[in-house]
Amino acid sequence: MLALTDQELLRYDRQISLLGFDIDKQQMLKNSAVLIIGLGGLGCTASLYLSRAGIGKLTLVDFDTVSESNLNRQILYTHQDIKQLKVDVAKQTLIKMNSDIEIDTINQKLDDVSLTSLIKQHNLVIDCTDNLSSREQINRCCFQVKKPLVSGAAIRMEGILTTFTYQANEPCYHCLSRLFGQDQLTCIEAGVMAPLVGMFGSMQALEAIKVLTDYGQPLVGRVLMIDAKSMQFNHVSLSKQPDCQVCGNSNKI
Repeated sequence: MLALTDQELLRYDRQISLLGFDIDKQQMLKNSAVLIIGLGGLGCTASLYLSRAGIGKLTLVDFDTVSESNLNRQILYTHQDIKQLKVDVAKQTLIKMNSDIEIDTINQKLDDVSLTSLIKQHNLVIDCTDNLSSREQINRCCFQVKKPLVSGAAIRMEGILTTFTYQANEPCYHCLSRLFGQDQLTCIEAGVMAPLVGMFGSMQALEAIKVLTDYGQPLVGRVLMIDAKSMQFNHVSLSKQPDCQVCGNSNKI
């Protein structure tokens, strides 16, 4: 296990000073690898806070380029980055903020076999994608190898956040998504308020830290729903669905 340097002990002093979060937990972060899929508004913020918090390794997956319409909410990019690959720009920006972090990038859409192989190399996955098919694929692959998944979504002025660890009798993402049906809008169709994705991306980073260091109580079996227009916060319990196509009792994976 890699030990913290004197510089890192100073940099992360405010975290280490937290009650119940000590040098050992900070060292756990340094020795953890997180896979972030999607480098839009959620992924930019989640990767930024994880790198600042002292994660040891990030792998960034996205196959898009920076466009003008990204700039109001995707905080790793500037006007000079337009038409460049998001993964390349994000890596450069994050390294400037924390040169101790190791960052890998993948600029392509992965099939189930490649994605599952990649997930096995990490301690946790953060889903920052913006479409149902990608979220379902990530959930299937995480369930297959039982790697924790932090899932977040933000649209208009609303968002949801939950965490899956795939233990016995715990739900998976499909247990949740089946409740909403197939016709889910995207930000392109419905719009999104810029600070909202920052809000949920930072909470995804926080959930990841909690799971990786066994600190606090992650949102396992619970869904946090926020209406930012009225600032109403609601928790809903999420149970494993016996007939779920992914994690249900009849599943043979």
